[in-house]
Amino acid sequence: MAGKNKMGIISKVIKVIICIIAVLALIVVVGFGILTIFEYRPDDTESIELTGESSKNLSTGDTFTVLTWNTGYGALGDNADFFMDGGSMVYTADEKRVKENLEAIDSEIETVNPDIVFLQEVDTVADRSYKINEVSFFSERNQGKISSYALNMDAIFIPYPIPPIGRTKVGIQTLSSFEIASATRLSLPVPFKWPVSTCNFKKCLNVSRVPVQGSDKELVLINLHLEAYDSGEGKIAQTNMLREVLQAELDAGNYVIAGGDFNQVFSNTDASAYPTYEGAWQPGSIDVAEFGDGVTFITDSSVPTCRSLDKIYNGADKDTFQYYVIDGFIVSSNIVIDSCETQDLGFVNSDHNPVLLTVTLK
Repeated sequence: MAGKNKMGIISKVIKVIICIIAVLALIVVVGFGILTIFEYRPDDTESIELTGESSKNLSTGDTFTVLTWNTGYGALGDNADFFMDGGSMVYTADEKRVKENLEAIDSEIETVNPDIVFLQEVDTVADRSYKINEVSFFSERNQGKISSYALNMDAIFIPYPIPPIGRTKVGIQTLSSFEIASATRLSLPVPFKWPVSTCNFKKCLNVSRVPVQGSDKELVLINLHLEAYDSGEGKIAQTNMLREVLQAELDAGNYVIAGGDFNQVFSNTDASAYPTYEGAWQPGSIDVAEFGDGVTFITDSSVPTCRSLDKIYNGADKDTFQYYVIDGFIVSSNIVIDSCETQDLGFVNSDHNPVLLTVTLK
């Protein structure tokens, strides 16, 4: 009798375990089903709505400035590490710190007062930045500039890690003191397959067109943030498409400035001051010779443009920290490059430093 009772208990335990596994499997299936249904699937080409008003017109011979800055969605200051880079944090700042970072970033933009701003990692609505509409924040703080914004991700929920990242809607924003006639979102190749693609990046180019007074040409502004967490093929495919887009504009005789976070080192950049440390995230490399003589790749490696997120920066040994030079510009040969300078802000409010370019239209 005792044996039968024991077998009965074991049988019940097995049934409970099977039921739990079945319920968990159902939750996973339903979850991926919902993510698949609501997956962000942008068209190859989409028009971008323009907001705000410009304060200037652009003419040949004009000198102007362009600032590019990955804002780290206001949450990747010197207090933060990040699990994807080898750190431990998912939520890297409380709401107060996010607001402080955004205010400091805006203050620096106001101080530098660039004519054109390329911003990356700007959240529209995301749990990680407490649903602050950062696009509206930067638009409202930059009166006299037209804003164009293109999405790089619109995930209703990212279910990993623990705690999960959650709702994430993020993109790249261009702000221009000059009139923008039109702006277009161009989808870049996506390296991720289902089911990872359901809640991952769908990178793009934000292409804004500025009329050049007294000319039939345009200044084509290309804001970008290329892939970071792929196996390498994604960066290559996206870089190849960028080259094709640039060549089409060069063939049309337009002025072109592409800038942003390339997540790659330019082959003509001396980054030897920043040695590679084992275990840290490492960027790819762009062979600038493959782009031909019609463009110049430019950045300033006297100061790192980015720091690793494998550990908190505040209080760390700065001499042995992992730094990168992955932010910069590509400038067409019909534009004179007057200067390019990375602003050394100590990574207090973002894991990237801004890079300021000064140019003159021929």
